Amino acid sequence: MGSEISKNSKREEPAAQRRLSHGFLSNMGVTITHRLGHSVVFSRPVGLNDTLPVPKHLLPSEDASETSGKLRTHPAFVFLPEFPQRTFPGQDHFQILGFIAKGSYGPILKVMDIFKEKTYAVKVLPKSEVLKHGVLQQSKEEVIIQRQLKHPFIHNLQDCWQTQHHLFIMFDYCSVGDLYTYWLLRSQFGEDEVRLFAAELGSALGFLHDLGIMHRDVKMENILLSDRGHLRLSDFGLSRRLKRGGRAFTICGTIQYMAPEVLSGGPYNHAADWWSLGIMLFSLVTGEVRPHKFPVPAEPDHSTMLNKVRYFPYVLPKTFSSALILLLNELLCKNPANRLRNLECFKMQAFFRGTSFDSLILQKTPVDVILKLRAHPDWAVKAMRGLSLAYFDNFDCDQILHSPATPTELSPALTNVDLRPAAE
Repeated sequence: MGSEISKNSKREEPAAQRRLSHGFLSNMGVTITHRLGHSVVFSRPVGLNDTLPVPKHLLPSEDASETSGKLRTHPAFVFLPEFPQRTFPGQDHFQILGFIAKGSYGPILKVMDIFKEKTYAVKVLPKSEVLKHGVLQQSKEEVIIQRQLKHPFIHNLQDCWQTQHHLFIMFDYCSVGDLYTYWLLRSQFGEDEVRLFAAELGSALGFLHDLGIMHRDVKMENILLSDRGHLRLSDFGLSRRLKRGGRAFTICGTIQYMAPEVLSGGPYNHAADWWSLGIMLFSLVTGEVRPHKFPVPAEPDHSTMLNKVRYFPYVLPKTFSSALILLLNELLCKNPANRLRNLECFKMQAFFRGTSFDSLILQKTPVDVILKLRAHPDWAVKAMRGLSLAYFDNFDCDQILHSPATPTELSPALTNVDLRPAAE
């Protein structure tokens, strides 16, 4: 199977371009977002900060479920049956402790459930922004998918609801942060550490794919960490349910992690997630030789990125074990038909010889490297990645707390908005 990684080329490359991520990661209690690759949907060569729906004529007709075009009518109000209707819990129930991150369409709040004495992360989506950006279907799909997911290495949905003006999605709060922060601090992880990360994330992907779900945005920023340092795959905003034998065509995800078949506009399937895992593992283990770099740095559009990915040799240091090199060769095979693309084959790799994939055994021991780095004096700075608090200055918590639980009428500015299903 795929042998596209060359061990001999010494090509140098510029640092990866960075931009705001669309995902939400529960890091520190006031504000953080992650930078390095924005999760996007491309329909043509566009800038890295663009998020556009894919025109219907660019997608094959057999994939009609992915692109239904404009809705023919505009509703007088916005009510999503997937979200129960109620007010935001009062201050005697929920205490807003601060902001965690800036999402694409609204903030991520850190809240305390006073009755349960437990902290949560609440993703706030203003309905006006959901409509304006055409992500109504995407928001519904996110909670439909996450309701199915109960797995030790997946960030679990706790609740969701809607008020007149907002959608709310609530998750466990992960105070330890995301894997990308620790990569910035550590630069390079050892093979034993990467073996644990790979086993946990591979288990999560195998579980998702058995349910027919593609994540489509596997990256370090979307890997949260438990209080013992174990992985939690998060942010299902671009996920897609795919029937057996089904194919997808929308170019979406984070450009440094996109498989070649995704960059080319499909068809593609679950194998694309395994490519993204390969890119992540490659970057984790090569940090010392290529600090904080990806095998192929982000390009300004998917067409240029595709050309680079097609011809890039994926260089690995000769110091790595033959088992690790073989694993990365299998994951980064450019032909998805020959790529390592299921959990059973993943487990059989020589790199995992002697490794148990039992979740209880994997989580038995704390991940010392993560817990030690959590106390690093630069942790907060790395986690914030230059985000200014100014974004939150105009955020009205009081409006959320007192938003009535009745369907909202579209404002005049929204009555002519095209409601398109984003990212399938």
